[in-house]
Amino acid sequence: MKQIQSSMVTYKRPDGQEVQGYLAQPQKLDGAPAVVVIQEWWGLNDQIRGVADRLALAGYLALVPDLYRGKMTVEEEEAHHLMDNLNFGDAVSQDIRGAVAYLKERAPAVAVTGFCMGGALTLLAASQLPDLSAAVVWYGCPPLDYIDASKITAPLQAHWGTQDAFFPIATIDELDKKLAAANVDYEPHRYLAHHAFANEEAVGAGRIAGTQYDPAWAQVAWDRTLTFFGRTLWKQAA
Repeated sequence: MKQIQSSMVTYKRPDGQEVQGYLAQPQKLDGAPAVVVIQEWWGLNDQIRGVADRLALAGYLALVPDLYRGKMTVEEEEAHHLMDNLNFGDAVSQDIRGAVAYLKERAPAVAVTGFCMGGALTLLAASQLPDLSAAVVWYGCPPLDYIDASKITAPLQAHWGTQDAFFPIATIDELDKKLAAANVDYEPHRYLAHHAFANEEAVGAGRIAGTQYDPAWAQVAWDRTLTFFGRTLWKQAA
């Protein structure tokens, strides 16, 4: 089995503030592309670290910014509170931009991916950070007025659940139209699944209503994601 290395690292935001993130490194680091992984509303927990580890096992350098500054929760009410207190504009322009810059010093190409809240932040990052090489959104979308589709220059892939009660597919229909009108290089995929269908912890009574892990669809979505990263990131790394 391929080995990876992981640790908490400190990096600087554009404004000079230092923040932490979880860094997972592939066995072969030289020439490896990189991915910024953006958390769900639970915080920098073991599940999202596992996403970074998965990408590292696939050959990518992966960094998860600690947007909540060490806070995390398993309670829906607390997660809602933490997300509501997060300044999305600051998270994109400072924490995520800083993470991209940190990885660009170490990798030839950098992508962003995120889940739920992180998916919404990924869309905002794609429209605000011009130096991204790719972006993958997992079932998360900000208010459509916040997205300047004309500024999205990186290839974009997205995974949506048609049974998602938090991000209704009718909203995604409008997003698709907005991206098409701006001629974004956009590859959307839809699954007969609920919200958080790729989160292994979204099972049973311990998670919030309306979320449900679906291992079959999750595997399909991951296969598509890795194929997409292979096409968009490795050509720049060659």
